[in-house]
Parts: sequence; structure tokens; C-alpha cells
Amino acid sequence: MLRYFATGPDLPLRRDADIDGTFRRYRMRIIMAITLAYAVSYTCRLAINIVKKPLIDQGIFTPLELGMIGSALFYTYAAGKLINGFVADHSNVKRLFAAGMVLSALCNIAMGFSTLFWVTVMLWGLNGWFQSYGAPSCVVALASWFSNRERGRFYGIWSTAHSIGEGLTFAVVSALVAFGGWRWGFWGPGIATVVAGVAAFYAMADRPRTLGLPTVADWRNDHYAPPAAGAPERGVFATQLSILAIPAVWILALASAANYVTRYAINSWGILYLQEARGYSLGEAGAMLTASTFAGIAGALAFGFVSDKFFGARRPPVNLLFGVVEIIGLLLLFYGPDSQAVVLLAVILFGLGMTGLVTSLGGLFAIDICPKRVAGAALGMVGVFSYLGAAIQEQVSGALIDAHMHMVGGIRVYDFGPAIWFWIGCSVLATLLATALWNTKLRD
Repeated sequence: MLRYFATGPDLPLRRDADIDGTFRRYRMRIIMAITLAYAVSYTCRLAINIVKKPLIDQGIFTPLELGMIGSALFYTYAAGKLINGFVADHSNVKRLFAAGMVLSALCNIAMGFSTLFWVTVMLWGLNGWFQSYGAPSCVVALASWFSNRERGRFYGIWSTAHSIGEGLTFAVVSALVAFGGWRWGFWGPGIATVVAGVAAFYAMADRPRTLGLPTVADWRNDHYAPPAAGAPERGVFATQLSILAIPAVWILALASAANYVTRYAINSWGILYLQEARGYSLGEAGAMLTASTFAGIAGALAFGFVSDKFFGARRPPVNLLFGVVEIIGLLLLFYGPDSQAVVLLAVILFGLGMTGLVTSLGGLFAIDICPKRVAGAALGMVGVFSYLGAAIQEQVSGALIDAHMHMVGGIRVYDFGPAIWFWIGCSVLATLLATALWNTKLRD
């Protein structure tokens, strides 16, 4: 099994005239596969957010229990992203990616049959582990097939998968739940992800050198600095460990952790907040957050383009810009007038700013400041902090919401105030830390 998932050996460089055409064909297939398939697989981690209200209303789980179930995925995803980030650097990522998608899908299908708390915790935690195969595989593919000064744009394209997946969840999965009940909130994503995983397997490829192609940096003559003549070549594992000595990686990891608190707070509790605090129906709440995901697609593309074209692939100035936009959106969402137009503007600003920051802090900036051959480890290092932040958010938010929920005349009343300040405070911290890396050195 280990041999099956291992990356292939480097082959002698090809000398034929079609190297350019081969590179372009593979690059097109790979960017489409990792974007579309990852978007579909994303629904398999967000499905539980759509069914929280029916699960609470039917007395199956309490908000506190749902917080514990949700955090199980984030804890296993955090550990998995670190471990599988290191593994992905040694792997044939098309096989690793496809396997994770299919196994995550099976966990979702099983979730549709479970109403026992500890069984549900274990299934959702296992789902988090298999979900953690995805992002490292995609980032290793990006680092292998797209060069330094173009990577921001292509990473931005891939990062739209987060927003597309959220949009599919809020629109399509919400509709499935509304018409078929909460179980279809798990079954629908599971079936779709099996199909997407098989398609991704046939579309993707291993590293260029395993196909007899030059590295992408050599092919495009795109190095931050020329390789030192006669410099000893480190092994992959030694290079992976070397990123622990880069202070900027640790600051970036903390910034991403704070950013993921707010990101997953809105993903996890936004539907419930709009239903209970703003009086929206499930369909209306889903439509509002779908609008946020469309803005997120624009945010991911804009971040990569702006940072590549106008800042020479420097991310910190653009981090500050997008962080301010996101915080303005949050303040409007929670404290703006009770108007659908204002709420719509708020979620658009939030989606635009948040997804731009996720593009940078969640992986792109880590690849910039670490050696490219260990892109998976760089992503894993940041990812473990990101999803520990998301997991802590889930438990803290669930506890705060549960503690400030009470019954009035047989009606459940929510006070989201303490949770809201927790979310906004983390966004401010993330923006400050991300901006602090203003003069960080970039690496090949």
C-alpha cells in the first residue's frame, strides 16, 4: 500500500519537441481537477452545518453536543493536515487525493444513518482525517506544476474551491435537507464526492520529473534566486524539518489559526445566526451565505492576481487590505441595520475579505517562504494551527451559544453576543499578525 501511494522515481529528461505542449495539457487538467473535485469534496465537511437546526429541533443533539461533534472533525483534520502534509511530499498526489475523497464520502454516507452521539463523533472525526488528504495533495500539485511568479494566480484559482464548495453546501445541500430531511444533508455530498474522486484520479498526474519533464521552475526559468553552484542537495525529510527554523512560519501559523476561528464560526453557526437572530428561513439564510461564497470566489482570484501583478508576489500588503474588508463585513453583519440589503452587503464583504486571507494564510504564503519541494509540509505546519483554531472555535462557540440560550414561553431564544465578540477579536488578531510579516524573505 505504501508503494502504491509513493511518488515515482525521477525519469531521464525528455528531449522531444513537445515538452511545452505536454506541460500545458497537464497543467490545465490538474488545475481543473483540484479545483472542481476539491470543491465537491468540501461539501463533505460542511454538511453538518446545514442540519444543525433540524437536529436541535428534533431533540437528537444539543448545541453543546453539535459543538463537540464539529470539533472532532477539526481536531483530526488538524493532526491529519500536519501528518499528511509531510506524507504528500513523498506521495503520488493523484492517488492520495482520490483515496481521501472516496473515504470521506463513505463517512458522510454513514453519518446519514447515525443518531448516537459517540458514534457520530467517531464518524465525523474519521471524516476529518480523510478530508486532510485533500489540501496537501492539491498544494503539492500546485507547487510541482506552477512556478513562483505565477503561483499566486493559480493558487487563487484553486482557492475558489473553498467558496464553490461552501456555495454548493449552502444552496444545493440546503435544498436537499429542505425537501428530503437532514439525512440527505450527508448522503447527497457523499454520493457526489465518490464520483468527483474517481474523475480526479484520471485527470491528475504525479510530479513533472516522474514523467521525464523538467521542474516547472526550470521550464519557465522562474527562480527567486539561481541555485548555488556546488551546493549540497538536502533530502526531502531534512528539508521538511528545516521549515521549523523559519520564524515567519510560526507567526503565519498563529495568524491562520485566528483567521480560521472566524472563518469556521460563520460556516458553522452562520445559518443558525441568520435564522434565529435575523429571522430568516433556512432557504433565505442559505441564499445569503451563498452570496458570500460567490464573493469569496472573487476574493480568491483577486488576492492572487493583485499580489502577483501589483506587489511582485508579496502577500503582506494585500493581507492587510483584505483583512480590513473582512472586519468591516463582520461589523455590518452583526451590528448593522436590520435590512436584507445591509446583510447582503455584509456577507459579500466578509466573503471577499475572508477568502482572500484564506488563500494567503491558509497555504500560498507558506509555500512562498518555504522550499517548494516540501510544499506539503509547509501547508501541514500552517494547517495544524489553522484547524486547531477551528476546533477550539467550534467548542467555544457551541459552549457560549448553549450557555446563553434559554426558553421563553416554550420558545428557544438565543443570545449570540459573547460568541460574536470572540469571532471579531480573532479576525483583528489574524490581520495584525499577517501584516507583521511585511518584509519576509521568499524562497525557491
